[in-house]
Amino acid sequence: MTSLTRDDWEQRANTLKIEGRAFIHGEYRAAVSGATFECISPVDGRMLVEVASCDLADAELAVQDARSTFNSGVWSRLAPAQRKRVMIRFAELIDQHGEELALLETLDMGKPISDALGIDVSSAANSIRWSGEAIDKIYDEVAATAHDQLGLVTREPIGVVAAIVPWNFPLLMSCWKLGPALSTGNSVILKPSEKSPLTGIRLAQLAIEAGIPAGVFNVLPGYGHTVGKALALHMDVDTLVFTGSTKIAKQLMVYAGESNMKRVWLEAGGKSPNIVFADAPDLQAAAEAAAGAIAFNQGEVCTAGSRLLVENSIKDAFVPLVVAAIKSWKPGNPLDPATNVGALVDTTQMNNVLSYIQAGHDEGAKLVAGGKRVMEETGGTYVEPTIFDGVNNAMRIAREEIFGPVLSVIGFDSAEEAVAIANDTPYGLAAAVWTSNLSKAHLTAKALRAGSVWVNQYDGGDMTAPFGGFKQSGNGRDKSLHAFDKYTELKATWIKL
Repeated sequence: MTSLTRDDWEQRANTLKIEGRAFIHGEYRAAVSGATFECISPVDGRMLVEVASCDLADAELAVQDARSTFNSGVWSRLAPAQRKRVMIRFAELIDQHGEELALLETLDMGKPISDALGIDVSSAANSIRWSGEAIDKIYDEVAATAHDQLGLVTREPIGVVAAIVPWNFPLLMSCWKLGPALSTGNSVILKPSEKSPLTGIRLAQLAIEAGIPAGVFNVLPGYGHTVGKALALHMDVDTLVFTGSTKIAKQLMVYAGESNMKRVWLEAGGKSPNIVFADAPDLQAAAEAAAGAIAFNQGEVCTAGSRLLVENSIKDAFVPLVVAAIKSWKPGNPLDPATNVGALVDTTQMNNVLSYIQAGHDEGAKLVAGGKRVMEETGGTYVEPTIFDGVNNAMRIAREEIFGPVLSVIGFDSAEEAVAIANDTPYGLAAAVWTSNLSKAHLTAKALRAGSVWVNQYDGGDMTAPFGGFKQSGNGRDKSLHAFDKYTELKATWIKL
């Protein structure tokens, strides 16, 4: 961590040189059309930089460059041990430029600087490092054959990868894709969200400094309906990886079918249940975790514990503990290291969250904490962490992904009812279970239709654990060795001896 104060961060923000251009074949360049859009900080409404607004023409250039570079073998046919050394250097550069990257992240999307530096940057570097370290330790297979046959099963890089990443963890989600995609020898085109493109743009230069050849990693900022669509429909993109909303994920599958049947790997929405049984080992710890599960990163988290399911026999005692715990999560200036709740990413998202809070009132839920916009005088987009009690699973606030700090509390009377409520959703990204009963923990975890289940904690795991969802939360997995499956093709080579 750092000893920098709010004044230090603000001084750095005032002198920070911000790059907003696209990055193709090792150099920054304007969009072909010359078009730009304003990058506005949610911290205080200031305009940070004009960002290149790429479209079809830029996508054509980037894909051609990525394909040519891939075919040349300058990276794709490099020995895994050599790629590993470059990837580790890339991770080291992310660490070395950590304060700059954290400041860009905070100014761009509003998260607290302490989180940007202590969580996002360090985790991003670790993701690149872990994937690089793994790449020369993955072995292929020899099939069991007759004595005069040799059957080989090998992995090959898939080719050109387009990665479309979200605005809530721009740096980290980029590195979750870049780590395995680059380590396996592919060329990657990154399309950061137009709401938070700055760290993705900066990463490109660090990759070149690390020794990744020009053309292996290109960055195209711009809108989803222009450059995102162009990449999704491109006939020479082999794989499309995406983290974002379920609505867009479904459209990307359509684009893949309309073009070259490119592989599509999606991590989409969530409405994750956090289930607290009466026999939870520590109700105070569970309450504090429930507050953090919805307030962290302003609730702009795909795995946010947005549905708190509480056994009715303890509900009247437990909800006040959560209400008390949420008071320690207070919106503040994100450049203050003491702040733990920052600004929502932009005015559109803030208004969307406020509309869901109004929907909670309209549907008869009981507001017990928060519920208002605050710090309006700053020009920023801040909303209090909010808790509704008396929610049923049919209400909009319990069924739709809000992507903001709004918690719905739902009661239940049995484990069977808790599982039924938890699974009554189109999503299946994550869930948590709090109980002292080992059998109940295992049986409930098995019954939950979710890609990650945490027991007596919320949001556990590290790079060794796969991350992804069931149902309409997506397919494929980020993190762990399973992530490499998305970026490689399996080839069977059968030899007659």
